[in-house]
This record gives sequence, structure tokens and C-alpha cells, in this order.
Amino acid sequence: MKIKVGISSCLLGNEVRFDGGHKHSRLCSDNLSRYFDFIPECPEVASGMSIPRKPIRQIGDINSPSVVAVHDNSLDYTDQLNTFSKNKAKQLDHLCGYVFMQKSPSCGVFRVKVFQESGYPAAEPGRGVYAKAVMDANPLLPVEESGRLEDAVLRENFITRVYAYHNWQQLNKQGLSHHSIIEFHASYKYCLMARSPTHYVELGRLLADAGKHDIDELAKRYFSLLMEKLSILATRKTHTNVLMHLQGYLKKVLSAKEKQELGNIIDQYRTNQVPLIVPITLLKHHFSNHPDPYIAKQAYLQPYPDDLSLRNAI
Repeated sequence: MKIKVGISSCLLGNEVRFDGGHKHSRLCSDNLSRYFDFIPECPEVASGMSIPRKPIRQIGDINSPSVVAVHDNSLDYTDQLNTFSKNKAKQLDHLCGYVFMQKSPSCGVFRVKVFQESGYPAAEPGRGVYAKAVMDANPLLPVEESGRLEDAVLRENFITRVYAYHNWQQLNKQGLSHHSIIEFHASYKYCLMARSPTHYVELGRLLADAGKHDIDELAKRYFSLLMEKLSILATRKTHTNVLMHLQGYLKKVLSAKEKQELGNIIDQYRTNQVPLIVPITLLKHHFSNHPDPYIAKQAYLQPYPDDLSLRNAI
């Protein structure tokens, strides 16, 4: 079953931009679409703007900007775009992520220009009207911009979060219990450790006396912290720490030669000689030959389908 992910319509090649063009993302349409069921939206068109149309920009207060036509402030689209965006943002419970068009006055997440009376953008960048509405209404939803997805580390982090979000939603559908939340947390131990060793412990403290807390309130607090911590970018150093922890589960079952080979591969990853997929593949090979029930349920070894090849470039 494909995971439902929202996306700016122009990124799928739909000709909805102000000039009747698009910003087709091959990464999304050719690669990620194998596992994501992309739900396209162009807030500008959906709010009533025509194709083609005059390009728009944000002006004024960075926290509550007006949206007007470039070079013609009399063409004001603020109310219609805000109304559509806020209404639509409340209807996205079925999504597990969102990919936005970068720098767009409607869809940009980062570095959106908000022009001042001087004619220059404010020093602090803004956020697209629609993107802001979506993020305000769905604060835990994984979001990213198409341009940033070209960065291998950002891409891997985003997709890890999308799958974690999806897995949590599936757990909710099955019915939450204190035990199921603890088991879910255990499965994400090494994903959290790859961000920082303290994060797994921090969330563990929250669950230490889970049975004493209301299940809904506990689940809300836990998932909020989980998504916050998973948004931190893992580094080569923190990944190496996880790899060495996993190696420890094999010390009693591998031969001296196998231990040396695995240790060398992990060190080659640490020193940037091989990508992460190399030690991960070798670890999965050894755990296939020497199964460990605790390791078998760890999301870190396969947080998403292998053929997305995300760890080949980090």
C-alpha cells in the first residue's frame, strides 16, 4: 500500500504555474512515486487564480503578509488564498508527509521573500501562505521542499520521518495501548540514537511509568517528541555509534575473521571511504545468519524500502 503524501501540483509536471508551466521533479514522479501516492494541490489555482496569471509576491508584515500581483498591488489575493489555505489545511489527516515547491509565495517553506515599502525583502525570510497553514494545522506532519530533497542527507531524513509517521498512524488504527507504545518506542531505539544517544533515553523516561498516564495524553506527548527528535539530522559520527552498538550483538556468534571484517567496514564508513549502505548490508547479512529477536524489530536496519537507495549516498 502506497503512503499518501501531499505535493505541490507543479512538481508532478502539471502546468499550473503563473506562466502555464511546471517545475517537474523527476525524483518525486519517477522515484518516490513507487512508494508514495502523491496528492497534488496548487493552492493558487484552487483558490481561484487563473492559468496563466500575473505572478504574485508577499508584501508587508512577515507574520501576516499580503499577497499581491508583482508590480500591481491593486490585485490583492490575500483573503482568497488565506481562506482556501486554512480550510484545506484542516482536511489533510490522511497524509503522512508533504513536499512543497521552494521559494513560492504560496508553497515555500524556507526563504520566501516578503517585500517591504523600500522595495527590498525583509531581512528575515517568510513562509508560503499555504505551506504555513498546512504546518500550523498539522505541526507533526513531515514536510520538505523539492529543492532540498536533492540533498541526500535531507532526503533520507524526510523519508525516515514519513515512514515513522505512517507506522504510527497504522498503530493508531489498530488501537493504542501502553504496551504497544512501548514496543513502538523500542523499535525506533537506533533511529533515535542515530540523531543523538540521549534522545532514546529522554523518550524512555516519558514511558517509564506509562501505565500511570492516560493513554491518549501519553500518545500525544510521545509522538510529538518522537517527530521532533527524528527531524534532527544524523551524522556520520552518530551513525557510526549505532553501527558499533549493533556490532556488539554479534560478538559471540561471529568468527574472529568476520569480526575484523565488520569492524574494518564500520571504520571505513566512519572515515568516509564507503557509504552507509555498506556496513548496513553486512550487518543485515550477519543478522540473517544469526537472528536476534530484538534486532529483528529495529526500524533502523530498514526504515524504508531498500530500493529507494537512500543510504547509498550518505
